[in-house]
Amino acid sequence: MCGRYALGVRMAYIRNRMQQQGLQVDQAPDDDDVRESFNFAPGNNGAVYCAQLPSPAPSDNVPDHEPEQQQQQQQQQQEEESSPKTEQNPEKDAPIYKIQSMKWGLVPFWTKRKPDYGSLMRTINCRDDSLSEDRGMWTSMKRTKRCVVVCQGFYEWLKKGPGGREKVPYFVKRKDGDLMYFAGLWDKVTYEGSNETLYSYTVITTSSNSELRFLHDRMPVILDPNSEAMKTWLDPHRRTWSKELQDILKPYDGELEYYPVSKEVGKVGNNSPDFIVPVSSKENKSNIANFFANAKKPDLDSGSAVKSEGEAKKGADVAPVTPVKREHPSESEESPKKPKVEETSAMPSEKKAGGTPGRKTRSATSAQHAKPTDGSQRITNFFGK
Repeated sequence: MCGRYALGVRMAYIRNRMQQQGLQVDQAPDDDDVRESFNFAPGNNGAVYCAQLPSPAPSDNVPDHEPEQQQQQQQQQQEEESSPKTEQNPEKDAPIYKIQSMKWGLVPFWTKRKPDYGSLMRTINCRDDSLSEDRGMWTSMKRTKRCVVVCQGFYEWLKKGPGGREKVPYFVKRKDGDLMYFAGLWDKVTYEGSNETLYSYTVITTSSNSELRFLHDRMPVILDPNSEAMKTWLDPHRRTWSKELQDILKPYDGELEYYPVSKEVGKVGNNSPDFIVPVSSKENKSNIANFFANAKKPDLDSGSAVKSEGEAKKGADVAPVTPVKREHPSESEESPKKPKVEETSAMPSEKKAGGTPGRKTRSATSAQHAKPTDGSQRITNFFGK
């Protein structure tokens, strides 16, 4: 089963990377039309790569319960496949390869009303063995609506402990770290009373290979980019299910990398690039160290800046203030030497007779600071009397 994968890159990057891999991309949606998430869950709009003919095929959206129409379309398909291709209009049959935004969780074209979440979850995956026979809900889709789902890798949970209560998430990706492609099916539907067409898709699963069997007994069908298997799977001219198409649905034999990741990925609403990074990797530890280092650097820089500013202000204030500070100590040194004032204790009485206003204003302004000295003078004058 594949119930969660990662798609944390923008649509522009996906298109450029696919073209670099030799894949033809004629059309692609805008960045906002595809959900960009490292925790991509069902119900979101993903990037789906498919090939379509310029004109819609007559066999599209024909219900499986109408045998007469099925026979007619099969005869028409056989005639088209058996008839030689003319070179008069080679561009007429040239398929259009496009990336399209579709909702994960396939809704068949005959659906009349929007399905609930439980029904949607039952169609996020399609077993490969369910396609081996020409019956079931996938019949029309496997003939004409094959696609490739683009992602970076998928998650699978390892059950541990008694009863498998503890679930450890693992991230599975290509060894080279490139984009990963799942084989899938798509369909479109228009609900009753609505004019909007909904495009949706499912991911085809197969038996797990020997590497991933310890995680789960199922895994997505993975196709290499621009491989013969991918070309055959996407070929819109192949309108009948064949053994060649069925044989493509097999466990992946390429190199994969898998490791445990953060358990926070278990919550659908969470999203972080750390979800695809190993829990015990050096990158994870260095990221944490860098985080605290970067958080500490601004404080050190700001502290040094404040200190330098303080020193500058201090240096700027010392020059004009120093003469004032030097005068105050001289006054403070003279103030305790009151015996000299006692020798001239008769001076205040003589000055009282003179009645100089300047002395009175000075004593009034300095009364709060010089209360001890005034008191000592009064006591001296008292004993002098």
